[in-house]
Amino acid sequence: MKDTETADLELVKRMLSGSDEAFTEFFEGQFPRLYRFALVRLNRDADAAEEVVQSVMCRAISKLESYRGEAMLFTWLCTFCRHEISDWRRRSGMRLSDTLPEDSTEVRAALESLTAGIELGPEGELRRKEIARLVQVVLDNLPPSYGDALEWKYLQGDSVKQIASRLNRSAKAAESHLTRAREAFREGFSVLVRNGMP
Repeated sequence: MKDTETADLELVKRMLSGSDEAFTEFFEGQFPRLYRFALVRLNRDADAAEEVVQSVMCRAISKLESYRGEAMLFTWLCTFCRHEISDWRRRSGMRLSDTLPEDSTEVRAALESLTAGIELGPEGELRRKEIARLVQVVLDNLPPSYGDALEWKYLQGDSVKQIASRLNRSAKAAESHLTRAREAFREGFSVLVRNGMP
């Protein structure tokens, strides 16, 4: 079992024993990631994403005993989140095509450099959409602080100084953190491209 999964399992055990600190750690560690996960799949509707993630957190807490540590806690929670998103789409009448991550202007801008050389036409558009999905998968599965730092830097345009303040680190440490986050993203993305793209 990987270290992250071991830590996740320990956290769940502490929650099951009734530790308030463990519940706080769970909420603070998982809610922001799940929120980002839901937001891009709900057409960037902040209210819908918050509603969905609150439901996910409640549902997951009621089923904590079923978590066995065979996958990361975030991955386990994403299973619940996908079901909640599907239910929300059905209730609201949102079509699947309305929820693709690449439809967001922020993600489209971030992908511009990756897709600049892709040909126009249906095949190029399909490839662009596939790249966008792979980018989102990588971001969803990075360590939370890496995903946050990359989002702040490249989607929100924060400076290294602002990111350092958010991370409660020095500017030099934040720059190193961003470097590691970019390397982790590149590695994850290249693995997915090799295995998931034509």
